[in-house]
Amino acid sequence: MGAIRDFLDRHFLHFNAREVVAAARAWEDHLDAGGKMLVTLAGAMSTGELGIILARMIREGKVHAISCTGANLEEDVFNLVAHDEYEIIPDWRALSAADEVALYERGMNRVTDTCIPEDVMRHLERRMLDRWSAAAASGERKMPYEFLFDLLRSGELEEFHQIDPAHSWMLAAAEMDIPVWAPGWEDSTLGNIFSANVLRGRIGTHGCVKSGTEQFADLIEWYRANHGGGEVPSVGFFQIGGGIAGDFAICTVPCIIQDLQEEVPFWGYFAQITDATTSYGGYSGAPPNEKITWGKLDADTPKFFINSDAMIVAPLVFGYLLGD
Repeated sequence: MGAIRDFLDRHFLHFNAREVVAAARAWEDHLDAGGKMLVTLAGAMSTGELGIILARMIREGKVHAISCTGANLEEDVFNLVAHDEYEIIPDWRALSAADEVALYERGMNRVTDTCIPEDVMRHLERRMLDRWSAAAASGERKMPYEFLFDLLRSGELEEFHQIDPAHSWMLAAAEMDIPVWAPGWEDSTLGNIFSANVLRGRIGTHGCVKSGTEQFADLIEWYRANHGGGEVPSVGFFQIGGGIAGDFAICTVPCIIQDLQEEVPFWGYFAQITDATTSYGGYSGAPPNEKITWGKLDADTPKFFINSDAMIVAPLVFGYLLGD
């Protein structure tokens, strides 16, 4: 079908490599059977420009919802409007504390080998502040992603685009109108800016941005509407990294079953890419079978655990599915 797909089928035959191909094939089978797929994004996937291929996955109907950290939510937009001002530091492991101070004084916020200019954050601040303030004044309440969707759909940023809009997964999500929940959104630059402006009196109330529990309730309603009722496979779960983006979303099923006391199917597919090792009490490296005890997965749910670098593996899985 395609060079990447043919290469993986020929060479990825054992160990983590085999697991990559097995996860991709099972995802394809899941979609072919009528199931939908939720993807979770931890780490700095947006700064790593996963959007180049994730946007295609969204536009081609292979991803139907996303749960991500607040950083991934905003950093795709940062990359959209400031990509050319980013700086790459190839030998980042050799940076001294003095080198880091010099970057700080220049307003360059480092994510591994990539420095994000602080100016881009101020570039968005006024536009977001206008939207938050207006919502607070009118009593309107939205989720974090909905405010960003409003900005992207308004066209206000188009003259500032520094990458091909086809490479922005947030633009793709806005175009396809898929939900993008951001648990712990306050742990992000825009979340910090929002809080500071409430404290300064520029935004009338915290309540214009819906809380994490409200986002979770919205996810529950989405799952109720999309699990298929046994006629098709239940929603699949593809987890990139660990942390809050994954744990928040996967708790949907046990909450519905145990707390709402409703019968719904478990997640219909599970795969995770993580560099975390299985450890005592750790979540990010916990093997899939542990999730059975929490009412998240069933014994026969297709499960895949890929212990590797997500920025290497995720594009390969996506490329396989896209027939590249």
